[in-house]
Amino acid sequence: MDRHHPICRTCGVQREPDASRMVCPVCADERQYVGWGGQRWVSITELHAEGHRGVVREESRGLWGIGVEPSVGIGQRALIVPGPGGNVMFDCVPYVDDETVAAVRAQGGLAAIALSHPHFYGSMVEWSRAFGDIPIYVHEADASWVPRSGNVVLWSGDQREILPDRTLVNCGIHFPGGTVLHWPGIDGKGALCTGDIFTVVMDRRWVSFMYSYPNLIPEHPDTIVRAVSLVDPLPYDTVYGGWWGRVVAGGAKDRVRRSADRYLAHVGR
Repeated sequence: MDRHHPICRTCGVQREPDASRMVCPVCADERQYVGWGGQRWVSITELHAEGHRGVVREESRGLWGIGVEPSVGIGQRALIVPGPGGNVMFDCVPYVDDETVAAVRAQGGLAAIALSHPHFYGSMVEWSRAFGDIPIYVHEADASWVPRSGNVVLWSGDQREILPDRTLVNCGIHFPGGTVLHWPGIDGKGALCTGDIFTVVMDRRWVSFMYSYPNLIPEHPDTIVRAVSLVDPLPYDTVYGGWWGRVVAGGAKDRVRRSADRYLAHVGR
């Protein structure tokens, strides 16, 4: 594990060292922003010295998440999605250390990593290497955003089953490769892990959709209609968003439909 690669303090994405790179390309994009104090870089070693630690705990009964405390970058948490053939880590966090890896191993380890979009790439290559260079699934539409060389598997099309009962769906919200993960859920009624492709808002009866969250740029209505039509045939009753506690618990398919209708009505569609 290399603990010295630079991590952007604002978005939390780890990159290859490049002395000529003055600004994080993820943050320079209009969907993100360069920190008000200017571009700043940090490493896993420095984060450890500052007191950051990995946290592995239940998001809900039987489903474990991985976070960082104090938070780094955007502050997302990843999910350890269980099933036949091993666990999938959906989305990633910037920080990883031996203790956090051991805590994940206690939950069965990881067999694959899948990413929703570039803001949540975190230290994906370090996580992959910590579990034996497991595959990292990124939709090919976001290939240009991959920040480090590693065992990255570019997939194409609308859907890809990466392990039994874990299927990626390219919804295209937020980024062209914006992806959610469908699985049977703990209760067998079906669940979506969505990061902020479908973001679970503070009123957890609803989700919403944006092209840029920090800069408040709305997503195109046609993109939302397509995305909802892709997940609508799938059975799901729960949506797990990208942060601790951001969960639509029960009736999620209807809530996603109504959320899309509400959004479209407000943008005049």
